[in-house]
Formats: sequence, structure tokens, C-alpha cells
Amino acid sequence: MTYLKKLGCLLMLAAVCASASAAPPLILVSLDGFRPDYLERGVTPNLNRLAAEGARAVAMRPSFPSVTFPNHYTLVTGLRPDHHGIVDNTMTDAAIPDVRFTLSNTAAVTDRRWWDQAEPVWVTAALHGIRSGTMFWPGSEAAIHGVRPAVAPRFDGQLPAAERVDTLLSWLDRPADQAYGFFTLYFDEVDHAGHDAGPAADATTQAVAHVDQAVGRLLEGLKRRKIDANIVIVSDHGMAPLSTERVIRMDRLAPQGSYRPAGSGAYPYAALEPMPGQDAALADALLKRHEHLQCWRKGEIPARLAYGGNARVPAFLCLADPGWVVAFDDKGAARIKGGAHGYDNAAPDMAATFIAAGPAIRSGVVLPAFDNVDVYPLLMRLLGLAPLPSDGTIAPLLPALL
Repeated sequence: MTYLKKLGCLLMLAAVCASASAAPPLILVSLDGFRPDYLERGVTPNLNRLAAEGARAVAMRPSFPSVTFPNHYTLVTGLRPDHHGIVDNTMTDAAIPDVRFTLSNTAAVTDRRWWDQAEPVWVTAALHGIRSGTMFWPGSEAAIHGVRPAVAPRFDGQLPAAERVDTLLSWLDRPADQAYGFFTLYFDEVDHAGHDAGPAADATTQAVAHVDQAVGRLLEGLKRRKIDANIVIVSDHGMAPLSTERVIRMDRLAPQGSYRPAGSGAYPYAALEPMPGQDAALADALLKRHEHLQCWRKGEIPARLAYGGNARVPAFLCLADPGWVVAFDDKGAARIKGGAHGYDNAAPDMAATFIAAGPAIRSGVVLPAFDNVDVYPLLMRLLGLAPLPSDGTIAPLLPALL
């Protein structure tokens, strides 16, 4: 055999070995606002089949506050919001003056300064030569630590679920030298329905059925391509029913002009900054016994919430009992609809969903409830990467791994 032929054979063998040793693709799917008990409504055959063929948790506890952006960033960093810096869906930072971070503020959402307190999975993966494709995920639109996923479309809430799935599947059709190892996929329909109509409504059940169909479309697309991927399906939080008869009026609780709210409208919690010279007056109004509401200075928030140490957390936090909301004015109270999240992360209605299936996952495993910070070390294990220090541990998930 000539030298060139020998070299060619060796290169071919090396390629085969590399391919055989590479970890299967990992697909992280978020079903925003999807409670675990939604799997019991008889409209989720695809999700239930995945749960039976793989592993599921009785429940997964979100981090506080139990809202979208903080918990999505927790899932991919293993850090509590207090530690990764995305402490709310709406926030300010003295180090980023004259900017208000909101979900709709594209300039803020794409500004790495809000996200750089942590390193998400796709950044670490990129540093180790693993390409990522994110079909929407909070943080993926910013160059965190100067790194973005290989492909990361801007969020488009109007993009149908089927098109989101088909876009991800198209990334799996790329040549081997452009192959991706990590993917995210995000569906928000169940969350919208839960907010508008409430968790028990038929509209929410229909939304649950629709995202299950989208998951089925993903599974069928993988089957056609003969791709045996590891799939981790999560939600960021649950949903609690609301009533216009369960409203706490902050504008009647604290003196007018004594505070600036982090948000507006009606929420399960209120984050407040005192106006200049009003700290004592605000504290006197808030730090006393209230029906269905408890307030703290940020440094005195109960340790179980793991919240209040980050500079972006406002000076006062008031948390309503599940099912109650804080409204700042008549306009906010008028916006109360069917459901909300953001309550104590241990509240049963805030429980999130966890399902995992694939070549690295045992079949028929039911895990006890665990914290969502534990998902990150699992993702890193499935990618064959060492996790960065975090608030999570893989220990609760080891029974699910082969």
C-alpha cells in the first residue's frame, strides 16, 4: 500500500472514530408555563410517550422569581437569578444607566452587559468546538462574553410552532463539517393561554395539545433522519388562577409618591425602589403585617427564596399569596386576566415540567421533585463537557442516566 493510501485510510479511520465518539445531538425544549399536571389532560400523547420511554420528574421547582427570563437563564447556567443577574423580566442596573430591561426592549435584550454575569451552555460549548443552534431562548440574541450561538434567530412570537420545529430540523440537515451538537427550541403558546384564560380553561388545554403536536413533529423529523438525539423538555414555571376579587392595591397601601415600581400592572410580587427621601415612609407602610402579602427589605428576604443579594434587586420586595396579585393602580387592576406566575417557587401551582429521553437516558424513571438549577449539570454531562461552578448538582438526576 502506498504512503498516500495509508494516509487516506488513517484519516478515514480517524474520522470514523471521531464520529463514533461524538455525543449525540442534545435538544433542549422549553414549554413556557407548562405545569406537570397538564400531562394528565389526555391531550399529550407525544410527551407522555417520551416520559414513558425516558425519565420524568414528579415536579421541578423553578427559581424565584418564578417568571420567564430569570428561569430560562437558570436552566442554561445552573445559577439562581440572584447569581446570574437576570433577576426579573423588568429591571434596572445602576451600572447600565438610563436603560430599563424589559422583554420587549430589543436593545437591552441584545446587550451582553445584562447577561455577562453568567456563562450559558452554548457559550461553553462554542469554546469547546461544539456548534449550537437556538430556536429562541432568553440570552441567545446577545454576544455573551463575546460569543453567540452559531445560529440564533431573533425572537418572533408570531412564528408558528411547526415552523420553529422545521427550522431546527433544517439545521440537522447541514453537512458533517457544519454539524451542531446543541439545540434549543421554545414554545410560548401554553403560557399565553394560561395568562389569558387561566390554567383550567379549555383554551389552555387546546394550547397544551398544540405544543404536544409540535413535539410530535420534532420526533417524527428526527425519526425520518435516523437521528437518535438526547431530548430534555422543561418548563420555566407553572401557572396559578387569578380573580378580580383577589387584588392588593399598592397605591392604597403605600403613600403616593413614596416608591417607584420595577414594573407596572398587576403581579404576584412587587419590587419597589423608594423615591428620594421616602425610604422610612415606604418601610413604615410595607414592613408590617398585611393580609395575603408579605414585604421585606432586599437584605431580609427569606433565605429559602435565594434572592436579594444582586445589585439589580430593588430595595423592597412584596410577595402575594398564590392566587392574589398586587396592582399599582386602576389601570393595572383592569388588566387582570385568567392566570399568573411569579409566586413563591415552592407553591404547587408554580411547579415546572421535566422530561428527558434519548440514548443516554434510562427508560421508565420517575424522579422526585428537584430544583431547576440541577438541569444545567445534566445538559453539560450530555454534551460531554465539564460544568462550570453553579448552584446545581447532577445528583438528583443520576438515576435517569445510563
